[in-house]
Amino acid sequence: MTAAPGAQATPEPMRWWDIEQVAALEILLFPTDSPWTPAMFWSELAAGHHYVVVRGENGLVEGYAGLARAATEAEVQTIGVRPGSQGAGLGRTLFTDLLAAAGDRRILLDVRTDNIAAIGLYESSGFTRIGLRRRYYQPSGADAYTMEKRA
Repeated sequence: MTAAPGAQATPEPMRWWDIEQVAALEILLFPTDSPWTPAMFWSELAAGHHYVVVRGENGLVEGYAGLARAATEAEVQTIGVRPGSQGAGLGRTLFTDLLAAAGDRRILLDVRTDNIAAIGLYESSGFTRIGLRRRYYQPSGADAYTMEKRA
């Protein structure tokens, strides 16, 4: 489904043909924190993890998110929204999809300590901070909070 600015968007499964756009967004969004490469996304899709995208009216990927699931836990791997589409609720839409895909598992994630918007989203969804990872993001050296939502 495509989304107009401010419209409700529906995530759809990420496909191999989305990988180049998503990897380009990673570079745009996370230039100082070792953006994911196309090979990394290929690996995640091949492993059967839950990855979704939201498209704009023009068919371009406006946002993406990924979740790895195991027996009793799930981990948010990545989430990103194109700068021009931020603030329109796409991040929350993508995150809500990941939460649904996690089912009744405990969910973990890492987030930069200076990403106030993301921390607010996670806390409003029932996540709590359980740890601090010093210099977690490289090469920037930014710290990360580890957060969890219990099953």
